Amino acid sequence: MDFLNHPETLRIIENALREDIGPGDYTTLSTVPAGKQARARCLIKDTGMLAGVALAAKVFAQVDPELTLEVLIEDGAWVVPGDIAFYVAGDPRSILQSERIVLNCMQRMSGIATLSHAAMQEMAGTACKVLDTRKTTPGIRHLEKWSVHIGGAQNHRFGLYDMVMIKDNHIEYAGSIPAAVNACVQYLDSHGLDLNIEVETRNLDEVAQAVSLPRVTHILLDNMSLETMREAVSLVAGKAKTEASGNMRIGHLRPVAETGVDYISIGALTHSVRSLDISLKACE
Repeated sequence: MDFLNHPETLRIIENALREDIGPGDYTTLSTVPAGKQARARCLIKDTGMLAGVALAAKVFAQVDPELTLEVLIEDGAWVVPGDIAFYVAGDPRSILQSERIVLNCMQRMSGIATLSHAAMQEMAGTACKVLDTRKTTPGIRHLEKWSVHIGGAQNHRFGLYDMVMIKDNHIEYAGSIPAAVNACVQYLDSHGLDLNIEVETRNLDEVAQAVSLPRVTHILLDNMSLETMREAVSLVAGKAKTEASGNMRIGHLRPVAETGVDYISIGALTHSVRSLDISLKACE
């Protein structure tokens, strides 16, 4: 996906500018003379993976096309305190009106990218991949999924529309796993939808049910022990992709990966991340 040029990126920027500036940045308008030229540097004050530089360029351009950016460090690079990611030059009023949106996005995106990178590093040498989830901040899921991608992990579902995931509540309301899957297949066929179907399972009996049903492409192994996951992977025997889920934490991923699951989904990549400390400072 071209995250930068996706329509959702511009929507997020425009909404953030509306939210922050409103009818006017009266502090800047009253204190900074019009017609000046100035420069600022993006100063890194933390250690981690940088993300959001490309987005920052788009924010600056949206606020003022005359602003110029000199990028020194690209997205996906490892940074340490004292690094300068970029210089921005032009009307200081425009720089100040862009500042908080640029920093808020970069700090959060860099935190997510850093955590995603750590998860992938922990499982290096295994065939298992890290997935994100829909446990994102409402309104900026696009940016958070972009950050996961920069960090080297994989995006799972972007929403309820691009994959079917039959979870415990769906199964409860439908009556059973077979009833839910069969109803789903009929719905997809009648509406001309070609989507993968994932079924959440909590024990080996449910795994056996799910793997026996037509069109199931992914089986989610929810809150299972390592031994149960190993048995589940053996039971599935490559007929579907397996995804371990439930309380997955950095520092405890490798034993899960070594059970043979194809994926580990980690909600914490987006819902419990620590932002990187980044600032924008006026300079000569």
